[in-house]
Amino acid sequence: MELNSIQELNESDFTQAVSKGLTVVDFWAPWCGPCRMMAPVLDELAQRNNELAIAKVNIDENPALASQFSVQAIPLLVFVKDGHEVERFIGMQSVEPLSDAAKRHME
Repeated sequence: MELNSIQELNESDFTQAVSKGLTVVDFWAPWCGPCRMMAPVLDELAQRNNELAIAKVNIDENPALASQFSVQAIPLLVFVKDGHEVERFIGMQSVEPLSDAAKRHME
């Protein structure tokens, strides 16, 4: 995955994309206002953490992934390290706790 760009993932490329390193996966939907408000926060997170991959998964287009991660509320941000979930944040977040979590999981 190209670093510092936010990549759209789907059910066919998800596993490969999150298999190495640390990825923040944003589970979202286009009709969700708070999800759209997360976009500039994720852009800032990408700028602050150049080794962090950031991906978005549209839950309406990828129901199997939404089910696999038990998505019950969006936005849902899941930190995936080497293919395994290590932390999640539910709802609108500011960049600080996300950046702190990224640093914790990169150590």
